[in-house]
Amino acid sequence: MTSAVPTAIHHDEPAGRPITMFGPDFPFAYDDHLAHPAGLGSVPPERHGTEVAVIGGGLSGIVTAYELMKLGLRPVVYEIDEIGGRLRTVRFPGCPDDVVAEMGAMRFPPASTALFHYIDKVGLATTPFPNPLAPGTPSTVVDLKGQSHYARTPADLPAVFGEVAAAWDRTLAEHASFAEMQTAIRDRDAKTIKRLWNELVPKLDNQTFYGFLCDSPAFASFRNREIFGQVGFGTGGWDTDFPNSILEILRVVYTGADDEHRSIVGGSRQLPQRLWEHTPEEIAFWPAGTSLSTLHGGRPNPGVTRLHRTAPNNITVTDARGHIRTFPAAVFTAQSWMLLSKIECDEALFPIDHWTAIERTHYMESSKVFVPVDRPFWLDPDPVTGRDTMSMTLTDRMPRGTYLLGDDPASPAVICLSYTWADDSLKWLPLTVGERVEVMLQSLREIYPGVDVRRHIIGDPVTVSWEAEPHFMGAFKANLPGHYRYQHRLFTHFMQDALPERYRGLFLAGDDVSWTAGWAEGAVQTALNAVWGVLHHFGGETDPANPGPGDGFADIAPLTLPD
Repeated sequence: MTSAVPTAIHHDEPAGRPITMFGPDFPFAYDDHLAHPAGLGSVPPERHGTEVAVIGGGLSGIVTAYELMKLGLRPVVYEIDEIGGRLRTVRFPGCPDDVVAEMGAMRFPPASTALFHYIDKVGLATTPFPNPLAPGTPSTVVDLKGQSHYARTPADLPAVFGEVAAAWDRTLAEHASFAEMQTAIRDRDAKTIKRLWNELVPKLDNQTFYGFLCDSPAFASFRNREIFGQVGFGTGGWDTDFPNSILEILRVVYTGADDEHRSIVGGSRQLPQRLWEHTPEEIAFWPAGTSLSTLHGGRPNPGVTRLHRTAPNNITVTDARGHIRTFPAAVFTAQSWMLLSKIECDEALFPIDHWTAIERTHYMESSKVFVPVDRPFWLDPDPVTGRDTMSMTLTDRMPRGTYLLGDDPASPAVICLSYTWADDSLKWLPLTVGERVEVMLQSLREIYPGVDVRRHIIGDPVTVSWEAEPHFMGAFKANLPGHYRYQHRLFTHFMQDALPERYRGLFLAGDDVSWTAGWAEGAVQTALNAVWGVLHHFGGETDPANPGPGDGFADIAPLTLPD
Protein backbone atom coordinates (compact mmCIF):
# COMPACT_ATOMS: atom_id res chain seq x y z
CA MET A 1 0.00 0.00 0.00
CA THR A 2 1.24 3.50 -0.69
CA SER A 3 1.71 5.70 2.34
CA ALA A 4 0.91 8.93 0.53
CA VAL A 5 -2.68 8.91 1.68
CA PRO A 6 -4.54 11.40 3.88
CA THR A 7 -6.75 9.65 6.43
CA ALA A 8 -5.01 6.40 5.49
CA ILE A 9 -7.02 5.93 2.29
CA HIS A 10 -5.25 2.93 0.77
CA HIS A 11 -4.32 2.26 -2.84
CA ASP A 12 -3.75 -1.17 -4.35
CA GLU A 13 -0.17 -2.40 -4.48
CA PRO A 14 1.18 -2.95 -7.99
CA ALA A 15 2.73 -6.30 -8.77
CA GLY A 16 6.43 -6.78 -8.21
CA ARG A 17 8.81 -6.16 -5.35
CA PRO A 18 7.43 -4.39 -2.28
CA ILE A 19 8.32 -0.90 -1.14
CA THR A 20 11.18 -0.90 1.37
CA MET A 21 13.24 1.75 3.12
CA PHE A 22 15.83 1.57 0.34
CA GLY A 23 17.13 5.13 0.04
CA PRO A 24 16.52 7.68 -1.27
CA ASP A 25 19.65 9.38 0.11
CA PHE A 26 21.79 6.24 0.29
CA PRO A 27 20.21 3.32 -1.60
CA PHE A 28 22.13 0.45 -0.05
CA ALA A 29 20.41 -2.93 0.41
CA TYR A 30 20.96 -3.45 4.13
CA ASP A 31 18.44 -6.32 4.16
CA ASP A 32 20.31 -8.23 1.44
CA HIS A 33 23.62 -7.51 3.19
CA LEU A 34 22.29 -9.03 6.43
CA ALA A 35 20.77 -12.06 4.73
CA HIS A 36 23.85 -13.00 2.70
CA PRO A 37 25.46 -16.30 3.79
CA ALA A 38 28.94 -14.75 3.60
CA GLY A 39 28.16 -12.58 6.63
CA LEU A 40 29.19 -8.98 7.23
CA GLY A 41 32.94 -9.56 6.88
CA SER A 42 35.96 -10.51 8.96
CA VAL A 43 38.72 -8.85 10.96
CA PRO A 44 42.35 -10.01 11.04
CA PRO A 45 42.84 -12.85 13.55
CA GLU A 46 45.20 -10.71 15.63
CA ARG A 47 42.27 -8.35 16.23
CA HIS A 48 40.01 -11.07 17.64
CA GLY A 49 38.95 -10.27 21.19
CA THR A 50 39.75 -6.56 20.80
CA GLU A 51 37.48 -4.40 22.94
CA VAL A 52 35.25 -1.80 21.28
CA ALA A 53 33.18 0.58 23.40
CA VAL A 54 29.50 0.78 22.44
CA ILE A 55 27.90 3.75 24.17
CA GLY A 56 24.14 3.41 24.47
CA GLY A 57 22.05 0.26 24.89
CA GLY A 58 19.14 1.18 22.63
CA LEU A 59 18.37 -0.74 19.47
CA SER A 60 21.26 0.77 17.52
CA GLY A 61 23.76 0.03 20.28
CA ILE A 62 22.60 -3.56 20.77
CA VAL A 63 22.63 -4.28 17.02
CA THR A 64 26.11 -2.75 16.78
CA ALA A 65 27.37 -4.81 19.70
CA TYR A 66 25.73 -8.00 18.44
CA GLU A 67 27.32 -7.75 15.00
CA LEU A 68 30.75 -6.75 16.39
CA MET A 69 30.60 -9.80 18.65
CA LYS A 70 29.86 -12.02 15.64
CA LEU A 71 33.01 -10.64 13.98
CA GLY A 72 35.07 -11.86 16.94
CA LEU A 73 35.48 -8.46 18.60
CA ARG A 74 34.53 -7.79 22.21
CA PRO A 75 31.89 -5.06 22.44
CA VAL A 76 31.74 -3.27 25.80
CA VAL A 77 28.25 -1.81 26.14
CA TYR A 78 27.56 1.23 28.32
CA GLU A 79 23.96 2.07 29.23
CA ILE A 80 22.88 4.73 31.74
CA ASP A 81 19.33 3.46 32.24
CA GLU A 82 18.01 0.20 30.81
CA ILE A 83 18.51 -1.77 27.63
CA GLY A 84 16.08 -0.65 24.97
CA GLY A 85 16.37 3.15 24.79
CA ARG A 86 13.22 4.42 23.08
CA LEU A 87 12.03 0.84 22.70
CA ARG A 88 10.55 1.36 26.15
CA THR A 89 7.75 -0.98 27.15
CA VAL A 90 5.88 -0.52 30.44
CA ARG A 91 3.79 -3.32 31.92
CA PHE A 92 0.74 -2.88 34.14
CA PRO A 93 0.66 -4.79 37.45
CA GLY A 94 -1.87 -7.61 37.45
CA CYS A 95 -2.39 -7.51 33.67
CA PRO A 96 -1.33 -10.17 31.14
CA ASP A 97 2.13 -9.80 29.59
CA ASP A 98 0.74 -8.61 26.28
CA VAL A 99 -1.13 -5.69 27.89
CA VAL A 100 1.57 -3.05 27.68
CA ALA A 101 2.21 0.64 27.11
CA GLU A 102 4.73 1.46 24.41
CA MET A 103 6.23 4.73 25.61
CA GLY A 104 8.48 5.11 22.58
CA ALA A 105 8.38 3.19 19.32
CA MET A 106 5.11 1.29 19.01
CA ARG A 107 4.47 0.74 15.28
CA PHE A 108 6.81 -0.58 12.65
CA PRO A 109 6.29 -0.59 8.87
CA PRO A 110 7.08 -3.82 7.00
CA ALA A 111 9.19 -1.59 4.73
CA SER A 112 11.72 -1.72 7.61
CA THR A 113 13.28 -4.88 6.24
CA ALA A 114 16.59 -4.63 8.12
CA LEU A 115 14.67 -4.17 11.37
CA PHE A 116 12.46 -7.17 10.61
CA HIS A 117 15.59 -9.26 10.00
CA TYR A 118 16.25 -8.97 13.74
CA ILE A 119 12.58 -9.24 14.77
CA ASP A 120 12.44 -12.56 12.90
CA LYS A 121 15.85 -13.68 14.19
CA VAL A 122 14.73 -13.54 17.83
CA GLY A 123 11.30 -15.05 17.11
CA LEU A 124 9.03 -12.13 17.92
CA ALA A 125 5.46 -12.04 16.67
CA THR A 126 3.81 -8.92 15.26
CA THR A 127 0.23 -7.85 14.75
CA PRO A 128 -1.39 -5.03 12.74
CA PHE A 129 -1.36 -1.69 14.55
CA PRO A 130 -4.74 0.11 14.68
CA ASN A 131 -3.89 3.25 12.75
CA PRO A 132 -6.81 5.42 11.55
CA LEU A 133 -8.83 3.63 8.88
CA ALA A 134 -6.25 0.88 8.53
CA PRO A 135 -7.76 -2.43 7.35
CA GLY A 136 -7.51 -3.97 10.82
CA THR A 137 -8.94 -0.97 12.68
CA PRO A 138 -12.62 -1.61 13.56
CA SER A 139 -13.63 2.05 13.22
CA THR A 140 -12.26 5.57 13.22
CA VAL A 141 -13.71 8.87 14.39
CA VAL A 142 -12.39 12.11 12.91
CA ASP A 143 -13.41 14.94 15.24
CA LEU A 144 -12.74 18.42 13.86
CA LYS A 145 -14.12 21.80 14.94
CA GLY A 146 -16.64 20.17 17.23
CA GLN A 147 -18.05 17.83 14.60
CA SER A 148 -17.40 14.08 14.61
CA HIS A 149 -17.37 11.77 11.59
CA TYR A 150 -17.62 8.00 12.15
CA ALA A 151 -16.08 5.71 9.56
CA ARG A 152 -15.32 2.05 9.06
CA THR A 153 -13.95 2.69 5.58
CA PRO A 154 -12.81 5.87 3.81
CA ALA A 155 -16.04 5.88 1.84
CA ASP A 156 -17.91 6.71 5.06
CA LEU A 157 -16.19 10.10 5.38
CA PRO A 158 -17.50 13.37 3.89
CA ALA A 159 -16.34 14.17 0.37
CA VAL A 160 -13.93 16.86 1.53
CA PHE A 161 -11.59 14.22 2.95
CA GLY A 162 -11.38 12.56 -0.44
CA GLU A 163 -10.60 15.98 -1.94
CA VAL A 164 -7.72 16.39 0.50
CA ALA A 165 -6.45 12.89 -0.30
CA ALA A 166 -6.53 13.68 -4.01
CA ALA A 167 -4.73 16.98 -3.42
CA TRP A 168 -1.89 15.20 -1.63
CA ASP A 169 -1.61 12.57 -4.34
CA ARG A 170 -1.56 15.28 -7.01
CA THR A 171 1.05 17.32 -5.13
CA LEU A 172 3.39 14.34 -4.83
CA ALA A 173 2.92 13.42 -8.48
CA GLU A 174 3.51 16.93 -9.80
CA HIS A 175 6.24 18.12 -7.46
CA ALA A 176 8.06 15.02 -6.21
CA SER A 177 8.06 12.42 -9.04
CA PHE A 178 6.31 10.11 -6.62
CA ALA A 179 5.32 7.21 -8.88
CA GLU A 180 8.69 7.11 -10.63
CA MET A 181 10.55 7.16 -7.32
CA GLN A 182 8.46 4.37 -5.83
CA THR A 183 8.97 2.25 -8.94
CA ALA A 184 12.73 2.77 -8.67
CA ILE A 185 12.67 1.81 -4.97
CA ARG A 186 10.68 -1.35 -5.73
CA ASP A 187 13.15 -2.26 -8.48
CA ARG A 188 16.21 -1.40 -6.35
CA ASP A 189 17.20 0.91 -9.20
CA ALA A 190 19.81 2.98 -7.37
CA LYS A 191 20.77 4.98 -10.46
CA THR A 192 17.23 6.25 -10.99
CA ILE A 193 16.72 6.90 -7.29
CA LYS A 194 19.87 9.00 -7.19
CA ARG A 195 18.93 10.93 -10.32
CA LEU A 196 15.49 11.84 -9.02
CA TRP A 197 16.56 12.60 -5.46
CA ASN A 198 19.69 14.53 -6.38
CA GLU A 199 17.54 16.84 -8.48
CA LEU A 200 15.10 17.45 -5.63
CA VAL A 201 17.52 18.00 -2.74
CA PRO A 202 18.97 21.34 -3.94
CA LYS A 203 15.48 22.60 -4.81
CA LEU A 204 13.80 21.58 -1.58
CA ASP A 205 16.45 21.77 1.16
CA ASN A 206 15.26 25.28 2.05
CA GLN A 207 11.55 24.38 1.97
CA THR A 208 9.25 23.56 4.87
CA PHE A 209 6.55 20.93 4.65
CA TYR A 210 3.93 23.69 4.83
CA GLY A 211 5.64 25.76 2.15
CA PHE A 212 5.71 22.72 -0.12
CA LEU A 213 1.94 22.38 0.26
CA CYS A 214 1.38 26.10 -0.33
CA ASP A 215 3.37 25.98 -3.58
CA SER A 216 1.08 23.29 -4.94
CA PRO A 217 -2.04 24.46 -6.82
CA ALA A 218 -3.78 21.38 -5.43
CA PHE A 219 -3.53 22.93 -1.95
CA ALA A 220 -4.54 26.47 -2.87
CA SER A 221 -7.38 26.14 -0.34
CA PHE A 222 -6.42 26.93 3.25
CA ARG A 223 -9.30 24.70 4.35
CA ASN A 224 -7.69 21.73 2.64
CA ARG A 225 -4.29 22.51 4.13
CA GLU A 226 -5.85 22.77 7.57
CA ILE A 227 -7.71 19.47 7.25
CA PHE A 228 -4.59 17.79 5.90
CA GLY A 229 -2.59 19.05 8.89
CA GLN A 230 -5.16 17.85 11.39
CA VAL A 231 -6.00 14.50 9.80
CA GLY A 232 -2.91 13.85 7.71
CA PHE A 233 -2.04 10.49 6.21
CA GLY A 234 -1.14 7.07 7.55
CA THR A 235 -0.82 7.73 11.28
CA GLY A 236 -2.85 10.91 11.56
CA GLY A 237 -2.32 14.66 11.65
CA TRP A 238 0.97 16.07 10.44
CA ASP A 239 0.64 19.78 11.16
CA THR A 240 3.21 19.43 13.95
CA ASP A 241 5.65 18.57 11.16
CA PHE A 242 4.74 21.60 9.04
CA PRO A 243 7.86 23.61 10.11
CA ASN A 244 10.21 20.73 9.27
CA SER A 245 12.04 20.16 6.01
CA ILE A 246 9.87 18.65 3.27
CA LEU A 247 12.79 16.31 2.54
CA GLU A 248 12.02 14.56 5.83
CA ILE A 249 8.44 13.96 4.75
CA LEU A 250 9.34 12.73 1.28
CA ARG A 251 11.73 10.16 2.74
CA VAL A 252 8.81 8.74 4.71
CA VAL A 253 6.22 8.61 1.95
CA TYR A 254 8.56 7.36 -0.78
CA THR A 255 9.61 4.37 1.31
CA GLY A 256 6.24 3.36 2.74
CA ALA A 257 7.40 4.11 6.27
CA ASP A 258 4.05 5.54 7.32
CA ASP A 259 1.82 2.66 6.26
CA GLU A 260 0.75 -0.89 7.14
CA HIS A 261 2.31 -0.62 10.61
CA ARG A 262 2.68 -3.59 12.91
CA SER A 263 3.23 -3.76 16.64
CA ILE A 264 5.38 -6.30 18.47
CA VAL A 265 3.28 -8.65 20.59
CA GLY A 266 4.31 -8.23 24.22
CA GLY A 267 6.24 -5.04 23.64
CA SER A 268 9.05 -3.65 21.50
CA ARG A 269 11.67 -3.73 24.28
CA GLN A 270 11.79 -7.50 23.84
CA LEU A 271 13.80 -6.99 20.64
CA PRO A 272 16.96 -5.49 22.19
CA GLN A 273 16.52 -7.68 25.27
CA ARG A 274 16.40 -10.85 23.20
CA LEU A 275 19.34 -9.76 21.05
CA TRP A 276 21.26 -9.18 24.28
CA GLU A 277 20.67 -12.82 25.21
CA HIS A 278 20.85 -14.29 21.68
CA THR A 279 23.59 -16.79 20.84
CA PRO A 280 24.50 -16.55 17.13
CA GLU A 281 24.88 -19.72 15.13
CA GLU A 282 27.79 -18.25 13.17
CA ILE A 283 30.39 -16.45 15.27
CA ALA A 284 34.12 -15.86 14.95
CA PHE A 285 36.61 -16.43 17.79
CA TRP A 286 34.09 -16.77 20.63
CA PRO A 287 32.93 -20.24 21.75
CA ALA A 288 29.47 -21.51 20.90
CA GLY A 289 26.87 -20.19 23.32
CA THR A 290 28.45 -16.74 23.61
CA SER A 291 26.01 -13.84 23.87
CA LEU A 292 26.29 -10.18 24.71
CA SER A 293 24.93 -11.05 28.11
CA THR A 294 27.63 -13.64 28.82
CA LEU A 295 30.36 -11.25 27.65
CA HIS A 296 29.08 -8.66 30.15
CA GLY A 297 28.30 -10.90 33.12
CA GLY A 298 24.59 -10.34 32.59
CA ARG A 299 24.39 -6.56 32.58
CA PRO A 300 25.92 -3.63 30.67
CA ASN A 301 28.36 -1.16 32.14
CA PRO A 302 26.91 2.02 33.69
CA GLY A 303 26.47 5.18 31.67
CA VAL A 304 29.33 7.26 30.32
CA THR A 305 30.23 10.55 31.98
CA ARG A 306 33.39 11.47 30.06
CA LEU A 307 34.92 10.81 26.62
CA HIS A 308 38.36 11.94 25.53
CA ARG A 309 41.13 10.94 23.17
CA THR A 310 44.42 9.58 24.42
CA ALA A 311 47.59 8.57 22.60
CA PRO A 312 48.06 6.64 20.43
CA ASN A 313 44.70 7.36 18.73
CA ASN A 314 42.59 5.78 21.45
CA ILE A 315 39.24 6.72 22.99
CA THR A 316 39.12 6.77 26.78
CA VAL A 317 35.80 6.27 28.55
CA THR A 318 34.87 7.18 32.11
CA ASP A 319 31.66 5.66 33.43
CA ALA A 320 29.26 6.73 36.18
CA ARG A 321 31.10 4.61 38.77
CA GLY A 322 34.33 6.43 37.96
CA HIS A 323 35.90 3.46 36.16
CA ILE A 324 38.17 4.38 33.23
CA ARG A 325 38.86 2.18 30.22
CA THR A 326 40.62 2.91 26.96
CA PHE A 327 39.63 1.50 23.57
CA PRO A 328 41.11 1.52 20.05
CA ALA A 329 37.60 2.17 18.69
CA ALA A 330 34.19 3.23 19.99
CA VAL A 331 30.66 3.63 18.65
CA PHE A 332 28.40 6.33 20.11
CA THR A 333 24.73 5.40 19.63
CA ALA A 334 22.93 7.62 22.16
CA GLN A 335 21.19 10.80 21.06
CA SER A 336 23.87 13.20 19.96
CA TRP A 337 22.83 16.06 22.25
CA MET A 338 24.16 13.95 25.11
CA LEU A 339 27.63 14.87 23.84
CA LEU A 340 26.82 18.54 24.43
CA SER A 341 25.29 18.43 27.89
CA LYS A 342 25.44 15.14 29.79
CA ILE A 343 28.87 13.80 28.86
CA GLU A 344 32.11 15.69 29.39
CA CYS A 345 33.87 15.66 26.01
CA ASP A 346 37.05 17.11 24.64
CA GLU A 347 36.81 18.87 21.29
CA ALA A 348 39.29 16.46 19.74
CA LEU A 349 36.58 13.81 19.43
CA PHE A 350 35.26 15.27 16.15
CA PRO A 351 36.16 17.88 13.57
CA ILE A 352 34.51 21.25 14.27
CA ASP A 353 32.05 20.84 11.37
CA HIS A 354 30.74 17.66 12.97
CA TRP A 355 30.36 19.39 16.33
CA THR A 356 28.35 22.09 14.57
CA ALA A 357 26.11 19.47 12.99
CA ILE A 358 25.52 17.83 16.38
CA GLU A 359 24.67 21.19 17.93
CA ARG A 360 22.23 22.05 15.12
CA THR A 361 20.34 18.76 15.34
CA HIS A 362 16.65 19.53 15.80
CA TYR A 363 14.66 17.15 18.00
CA MET A 364 10.90 16.73 18.03
CA GLU A 365 9.07 16.65 21.35
CA SER A 366 6.62 13.82 21.94
CA SER A 367 4.26 12.76 24.74
CA LYS A 368 1.99 9.80 25.46
CA VAL A 369 -0.45 8.77 28.17
CA PHE A 370 -1.77 5.23 28.63
CA VAL A 371 -4.37 3.68 30.95
CA PRO A 372 -5.18 -0.02 31.44
CA VAL A 373 -8.87 -0.92 31.19
CA ASP A 374 -10.87 -3.99 32.18
CA ARG A 375 -11.72 -5.01 28.62
CA PRO A 376 -11.99 -3.62 25.07
CA PHE A 377 -15.39 -2.06 25.83
CA TRP A 378 -15.10 0.13 22.73
CA LEU A 379 -16.17 -2.84 20.63
CA ASP A 380 -19.59 -2.90 22.30
CA PRO A 381 -22.21 -1.80 19.76
CA ASP A 382 -24.23 1.28 20.60
CA PRO A 383 -27.84 0.06 21.04
CA VAL A 384 -29.22 3.02 19.08
CA THR A 385 -26.76 3.53 16.22
CA GLY A 386 -25.08 0.11 16.02
CA ARG A 387 -21.71 1.87 15.94
CA ASP A 388 -18.73 0.92 18.09
CA THR A 389 -18.91 2.56 21.52
CA MET A 390 -15.54 4.22 20.86
CA SER A 391 -13.18 4.36 17.92
CA MET A 392 -9.61 5.17 17.06
CA THR A 393 -9.88 8.96 17.31
CA LEU A 394 -8.22 11.82 15.46
CA THR A 395 -9.12 15.22 16.82
CA ASP A 396 -8.07 18.84 16.94
CA ARG A 397 -8.68 18.76 20.69
CA MET A 398 -5.80 18.34 23.14
CA PRO A 399 -5.36 14.53 22.88
CA ARG A 400 -4.92 14.70 19.05
CA GLY A 401 -4.71 10.91 18.69
CA THR A 402 -6.37 8.23 20.85
CA TYR A 403 -5.58 4.57 20.14
CA LEU A 404 -7.52 1.55 21.38
CA LEU A 405 -5.25 -1.44 21.91
CA GLY A 406 -6.70 -4.90 22.41
CA ASP A 407 -9.54 -6.98 21.02
CA ASP A 408 -9.92 -9.98 23.35
CA PRO A 409 -13.27 -9.47 25.11
CA ALA A 410 -12.15 -11.65 28.02
CA SER A 411 -8.89 -9.80 28.71
CA PRO A 412 -7.77 -6.37 29.95
CA ALA A 413 -6.78 -3.87 27.28
CA VAL A 414 -5.04 -0.51 26.96
CA ILE A 415 -6.01 2.96 25.76
CA CYS A 416 -3.36 5.35 24.54
CA LEU A 417 -5.38 8.41 25.58
CA SER A 418 -3.08 10.79 23.75
CA TYR A 419 -0.10 10.72 21.41
CA THR A 420 1.24 14.15 20.47
CA TRP A 421 4.33 15.76 18.96
CA ALA A 422 6.11 19.12 18.97
CA ASP A 423 3.99 22.06 20.23
CA ASP A 424 1.12 19.73 21.09
CA SER A 425 3.46 17.80 23.35
CA LEU A 426 4.72 20.96 25.04
CA LYS A 427 1.13 21.80 26.06
CA TRP A 428 1.20 18.73 28.31
CA LEU A 429 4.66 19.27 29.79
CA PRO A 430 3.70 21.23 32.95
CA LEU A 431 0.87 18.80 33.85
CA THR A 432 1.12 15.82 36.18
CA VAL A 433 -0.01 12.48 34.87
CA GLY A 434 -3.27 12.85 36.79
CA GLU A 435 -3.92 16.29 35.32
CA ARG A 436 -3.18 14.97 31.85
CA VAL A 437 -5.70 12.18 32.25
CA GLU A 438 -8.40 14.58 33.44
CA VAL A 439 -7.98 16.85 30.40
CA MET A 440 -8.07 13.87 28.06
CA LEU A 441 -11.12 12.31 29.64
CA GLN A 442 -12.95 15.61 29.37
CA SER A 443 -12.12 15.80 25.65
CA LEU A 444 -13.31 12.24 25.11
CA ARG A 445 -16.57 12.99 26.95
CA GLU A 446 -17.21 15.79 24.46
CA ILE A 447 -16.59 13.43 21.54
CA TYR A 448 -18.41 10.44 23.09
CA PRO A 449 -21.04 11.99 25.41
CA GLY A 450 -22.51 8.71 26.63
CA VAL A 451 -19.25 6.88 27.33
CA ASP A 452 -17.74 6.67 30.82
CA VAL A 453 -14.12 5.70 30.22
CA ARG A 454 -13.18 6.23 33.85
CA ARG A 455 -15.28 3.32 35.16
CA HIS A 456 -13.28 0.90 33.01
CA ILE A 457 -9.81 2.01 34.23
CA ILE A 458 -8.18 -0.69 36.38
CA GLY A 459 -4.72 0.73 37.12
CA ASP A 460 -2.56 3.80 37.37
CA PRO A 461 -1.90 5.76 34.18
CA VAL A 462 1.62 6.04 32.77
CA THR A 463 3.03 8.92 30.78
CA VAL A 464 6.17 10.19 29.10
CA SER A 465 7.33 13.50 27.69
CA TRP A 466 10.51 12.67 25.81
CA GLU A 467 11.72 16.29 25.84
CA ALA A 468 11.90 16.04 29.65
CA GLU A 469 13.74 12.71 29.70
CA PRO A 470 17.27 13.63 30.83
CA HIS A 471 19.02 11.02 28.68
CA PHE A 472 17.07 11.86 25.52
CA MET A 473 15.90 15.52 25.61
CA GLY A 474 13.58 14.83 22.69
CA ALA A 475 11.91 11.98 20.84
CA PHE A 476 13.68 11.97 17.49
CA LYS A 477 15.56 14.14 15.05
CA ALA A 478 13.58 16.10 12.48
CA ASN A 479 15.61 18.33 10.18
CA LEU A 480 14.59 21.92 9.63
CA PRO A 481 15.04 23.60 6.24
CA GLY A 482 18.73 24.08 5.51
CA HIS A 483 19.83 21.13 7.65
CA TYR A 484 20.69 18.73 4.84
CA ARG A 485 24.41 19.54 5.02
CA TYR A 486 24.46 18.87 8.77
CA GLN A 487 22.72 15.54 8.33
CA HIS A 488 25.14 14.64 5.55
CA ARG A 489 28.10 15.13 7.89
CA LEU A 490 26.61 12.94 10.60
CA PHE A 491 25.42 10.12 8.34
CA THR A 492 28.70 9.88 6.38
CA HIS A 493 30.87 10.00 9.50
CA PHE A 494 31.46 6.22 9.30
CA MET A 495 33.54 6.86 6.15
CA GLN A 496 36.71 8.04 7.89
CA ASP A 497 39.56 7.60 5.40
CA ALA A 498 39.34 11.28 4.44
CA LEU A 499 39.45 12.43 8.07
CA PRO A 500 42.76 13.35 9.69
CA GLU A 501 44.00 10.32 11.61
CA ARG A 502 43.48 12.05 14.95
CA TYR A 503 39.71 12.08 14.37
CA ARG A 504 39.32 8.41 13.42
CA GLY A 505 38.09 5.47 15.47
CA LEU A 506 34.99 7.01 17.06
CA PHE A 507 31.83 6.29 15.06
CA LEU A 508 28.32 7.71 15.27
CA ALA A 509 25.18 5.58 15.00
CA GLY A 510 21.54 5.81 16.01
CA ASP A 511 18.36 6.92 14.31
CA ASP A 512 19.17 10.64 14.68
CA VAL A 513 22.30 10.06 12.59
CA SER A 514 20.22 8.33 9.92
CA TRP A 515 18.22 9.98 7.15
CA THR A 516 15.06 8.43 8.57
CA ALA A 517 15.06 9.46 12.22
CA GLY A 518 12.13 8.37 14.32
CA TRP A 519 12.14 4.96 12.61
CA ALA A 520 13.83 1.93 14.13
CA GLU A 521 15.05 1.04 10.65
CA GLY A 522 17.32 4.09 10.75
CA ALA A 523 18.81 2.88 14.03
CA VAL A 524 19.59 -0.50 12.46
CA GLN A 525 21.02 0.91 9.24
CA THR A 526 23.41 3.30 11.00
CA ALA A 527 24.47 0.50 13.33
CA LEU A 528 25.48 -1.53 10.29
CA ASN A 529 27.35 1.48 8.90
CA ALA A 530 29.28 1.74 12.17
CA VAL A 531 30.04 -1.99 12.16
CA TRP A 532 31.52 -1.60 8.68
CA GLY A 533 33.47 1.43 9.93
CA VAL A 534 35.00 -0.50 12.82
CA LEU A 535 35.73 -3.46 10.53
CA HIS A 536 37.54 -1.17 8.09
CA HIS A 537 39.34 0.68 10.91
CA PHE A 538 40.80 -2.62 12.13
CA GLY A 539 41.99 -3.66 8.68
CA GLY A 540 39.15 -6.11 8.09
CA GLU A 541 37.26 -6.67 4.87
CA THR A 542 33.94 -7.87 3.56
CA ASP A 543 33.46 -10.87 1.30
CA PRO A 544 33.56 -9.76 -2.38
CA ALA A 545 30.17 -11.44 -2.82
CA ASN A 546 28.65 -9.29 -0.06
CA PRO A 547 30.11 -5.78 -0.06
CA GLY A 548 29.21 -3.54 2.86
CA PRO A 549 27.85 0.01 2.95
CA GLY A 550 31.31 1.53 2.71
CA ASP A 551 32.66 -0.63 -0.10
CA GLY A 552 30.62 0.89 -2.90
CA PHE A 553 30.02 4.17 -1.13
CA ALA A 554 31.23 6.41 -3.94
CA ASP A 555 28.60 5.08 -6.33
CA ILE A 556 25.58 5.71 -4.10
CA ALA A 557 26.86 8.33 -1.66
CA PRO A 558 24.42 11.03 -0.52
CA LEU A 559 24.57 14.16 -2.63
CA THR A 560 27.08 16.73 -1.39
CA LEU A 561 25.72 20.27 -1.53
CA PRO A 562 28.23 23.08 -2.04
CA ASP A 563 29.14 25.38 0.84
